[in-house]
Amino acid sequence: MTTSDGYTVAKPDRLFDRDNEWGELTEFAASPTPGATLGLLYGRRRQGKTLLLELLALELGGFMFGATQQSEAQNLADLGAAYAAYRGLRQPVVFADYREALDELLRIGDDRPVPVIIDEFPYLVATTPALPSYLQQALSPLGHAHERTRTRMILCGSALTTMSQLLGGGAPLRGRARLELVVRPFGFREAAEFWEVADDPELAFRVHALTGGTPAYKEMSSGGPRSLDEFDSWVERRLLNPASAMFREGGLLLREEPSISDPTSYAAALSAISAGNSRRSEIAAALGRPSSAVGHLLTGLEDIGLIEHLDDALRGKRGALRIAEPIVRLYRLITSRYEPELVGGRADRVWARSTPTVDSKIYGPHFEDLARQWCLRYADEETLGGAPGAVRPTEIACREHQHGHELDIVVTEDSGMTSRISAIGEAKATSDPIGTGQLRRLEHLRGLLPSVRVAQQPKLLLFSRTGFTPDLAEEAASRPDVELIDLARVYAGW
Repeated sequence: MTTSDGYTVAKPDRLFDRDNEWGELTEFAASPTPGATLGLLYGRRRQGKTLLLELLALELGGFMFGATQQSEAQNLADLGAAYAAYRGLRQPVVFADYREALDELLRIGDDRPVPVIIDEFPYLVATTPALPSYLQQALSPLGHAHERTRTRMILCGSALTTMSQLLGGGAPLRGRARLELVVRPFGFREAAEFWEVADDPELAFRVHALTGGTPAYKEMSSGGPRSLDEFDSWVERRLLNPASAMFREGGLLLREEPSISDPTSYAAALSAISAGNSRRSEIAAALGRPSSAVGHLLTGLEDIGLIEHLDDALRGKRGALRIAEPIVRLYRLITSRYEPELVGGRADRVWARSTPTVDSKIYGPHFEDLARQWCLRYADEETLGGAPGAVRPTEIACREHQHGHELDIVVTEDSGMTSRISAIGEAKATSDPIGTGQLRRLEHLRGLLPSVRVAQQPKLLLFSRTGFTPDLAEEAASRPDVELIDLARVYAGW
């Protein structure tokens, strides 16, 4: 990876993917620009943040300290010991307070650009709330660090709310950071390669639908299934087995976030969304509360990345809610619901009995998500009838049928004051191939689109996990306005 300043830092072979993250970090950390600078890197646990930073420190000769959940005095003592080891001193350095520690750490870059990394920074803030203010003072425009050093301080953490608030509103560090990098799970194609199942799209889809793109889950589940024949037994032994590290993972993600003060209520909201309640009113009804009483729950879950809002493509407002982390959905729908049976060693029965739930509540919504991601990230402009600016679902009113029609995919292209609809589509993860009936439905919905949003006839996209009937394939072959996308194309095509 070559930085904008011409400094080359090769990405280590053991670091899978993360090309963008490595590039951003090395450009920041190796920049010869005078003055100490501040960067933030954060994301949910088990995304590989610590490995990324350890490799960065190793490649650039930087300093890295990992905070732990202990008292201020204990962390300060550990920081002094780590600093002494980095400097090659025989005795630990005893810092009087964090002001002294920060001043000393920022001097590491007196001679050259050096990354100084503090991992799990929120643990330090929890016992020393004034720490961001101390850092603000240490990085003052006329201070020694800014005038005389090239230290590249990187703060890392998994507490998303704490990390994001470091630069928000009137926070002391607002305006101080030159880098704010969020490490997210792998995309579905990258995850397929990482799990070594990219040559089998159906297997890759199933694994991703249950575990998502979190890198650590591969090791936590003792590696993935090697074939479809092994898939069910792998789920039973590695995901639904109380002895497996993955068994309670879907519940721990919520409880690990310090900003969640009432895990039970948030867990109930997650269960309602996992069951298919995608609107605030539906979630409130499932919880037995008025709509006004669930807003803070949904905002909190969105802040920590466990749910996402899917804006309505035609109305320009927030529409449906979805589970953003597949392992949470699996936990809420199956693991927690049938925990007594699973603890009793009946995972095979539970998994077999859950087939309808998995098909409708997990595979179905997940395939729709992948279809939207494919349109946005991989499909070419010819396929979509233009460059995609956004890909979202919507509901279209229909006088003929006297009810609204849900539409999984609306591809819009920014065009002046309004966004033009270039394509619409449906994604079906059913066991039967899609036939011409779905094409007729899409043609009907295309005729209901608001004319002000349509400059030319939008293309029709049909996504199917199990393929297409011969008559649909034959018709589509003669129509330039129709695109058929199967799993193989989702995972490898354009």
